[in-house]
Parts: sequence; structure tokens; C-alpha cells
Amino acid sequence: MSSGDVRHFLEIDDLSTDELETVLDRAAAYKRAQQAGEDHPDLAGQTLGMIFQKPSTRTRVSFETGMTQLGGHAVFLGEDDIQLGRGEPLKDTSRTLSRYVDAVMARVFKHENIEVLAEYSSVPIVNGLTDDAHPCQTLADLLTIREQEGGFEERSGSEPSGGASNSGFDGVSVAWIGDGNNVAQSFTVGAALTDIDLTVATPEGYGIDDDVLDRARGLGADPTVTHDPVEAATDADIIYTDVWISMGQEDERDVRMNDFEGFQVCSDLLEHAPGASVMHCLPAHRGEEITDDVIESDRSVVFDQAENRLHAQKALLSWLLE
Repeated sequence: MSSGDVRHFLEIDDLSTDELETVLDRAAAYKRAQQAGEDHPDLAGQTLGMIFQKPSTRTRVSFETGMTQLGGHAVFLGEDDIQLGRGEPLKDTSRTLSRYVDAVMARVFKHENIEVLAEYSSVPIVNGLTDDAHPCQTLADLLTIREQEGGFEERSGSEPSGGASNSGFDGVSVAWIGDGNNVAQSFTVGAALTDIDLTVATPEGYGIDDDVLDRARGLGADPTVTHDPVEAATDADIIYTDVWISMGQEDERDVRMNDFEGFQVCSDLLEHAPGASVMHCLPAHRGEEITDDVIESDRSVVFDQAENRLHAQKALLSWLLE
């Protein structure tokens, strides 16, 4: 999404396929640089404002640490720490912050709120999560899949400023098992951008929104939708799940636990995909959507996936601000 000459990142398909590949290449290069102990202060002297209406572990720490590693600075802005919590209109907060910082990352409830921030901002706005979308998680997911399926090695010559290259996703099949939540919706579109063969298995009534499926199909993808987790998992390269009860849904717990029976990612399900890696965006409710033995197994790439939030977001920020 753009506002004048400013690029925002509110949805994963705010990036074109080529731009997405550029960001992933840069993320891989930043990861190698960090592992080699090489400094990369590409955003020296720049400041990221971080608005949080929801609690966070990975989003806050990865963005704050990422800005430090890029030579910049991050400012945490809890809803009760700024005038937003006292009734200031979002458009006023956005226009004011634009005069102080170089970019804003916001983690809010309503997706329309991130859109208002972007409409009135003169600096890039990054969606750190809304009820409808989590595109930063999708960036990390795609980086993780590319590493698992060999694409990372193919790009070993890329530099942080490098351009797009072959995707590395050809022929990769992913099974999403569980709730068609904000993470699933962003991933569905991200899979379409990268030609990943996606099957989504949810209980009836918990599927991906029709408009999200339409966006994916508009990109040339044809995600398979099913209510059978075994069908989705069979011979998949990656099995991906998330919590059944997201923030704000706690009062639905009893109903959801009943409705999601049979959708747990467990050792029995993995027998249908003997070569699959397992992903989870965290936090995990062990014993509900995923068993402890699976998340701790050598097939789990869950913590590589969590680490990749850092590298992917650094790449996104430097790309937006360059």
C-alpha cells in the first residue's frame, strides 16, 4: 500500500512477488551477517515508533532488537502510555508521530485502525498484527520455508541490498491445520505470491474468509480448502498450525475446544507426512493444537521460525526506509 511516495506494509500483498523476493533475499543476507558477527548499521540514526494495543513477546522484542542491530532506535508506545489511550483520534496520533519518527509499527485490534494510521502518516506504517492479518509473520514463515526447502542455500551470494532471484518455493506443499485466523489469512496470500501449493484444513465455520481466498486466486493460486486434517497433511512438505483460541476469544474456549477436536498436530497426524517439517507461529498451547512431543521433535522448525521474525523485519524496515 502506498500513500503518496510513502510505502506502507499492511498486508503481505502490499509487496509484489519481485519485491517479496527482494525482502526475503535481504533477510537471508542479514541472517548470515549476524551469524558471522558482521555489523550492518543500515538504519543508523533512524527511529521506529512501536504502538501496542495488544500484548506481545516476539513482535516487540524482534522489532526493537532489529532496530538496534540496524544502528537505529525503537520507542515502545503502549496504548496507556500515549494520548491514544485517552481518546486522541488515530489520525492525530499518526500525523504527530510522523513528525518524530522514521517509521511506525502498530499492533492493534481492528484492521481499519492500521488503515487509518497509514492514511494520515507521512512515514511508513508496518502492520505488526491486526485481527485480520499478520503479514510480518508471513515474511518469517516464507523465509523459514525457503531455508527448509533449499532456497536459502541457492541465495548464499545475496547481499542485504540484493535484488530478486528464483523463488525457491517451486513444488513446495504446505498444510495449514486449525483455525483460519489472521495468521492463516496472511499466509494464504503469501503462499499465492510464492506459488506454494497450500491446503487449508479447518473445522466448518472456521475457514479462511472468502475475500482472502479471492485475493489468492487473483494472484493465480488455487488453495485447496477441506475439513479433513488428514487429507491436508498427507505427503505435505510443511505442516503449519496455530492456536485455536486467539486473544479476545477466551469466552469461546469451551465451544472451540469441542469444534477443533481431531485437528491437533500430533505424532499420529505426522505419520501421513513422513518428510514434513512442523511450523507454529507461537505462542503455543501445548496439548491443544500441537503436542509437546511434536514441538520438541527434530521435525520442528518452530524456533527457527521465531528467530526469522528478527531477520525478516530488519529486511522489511531497511527496504521501506531506503
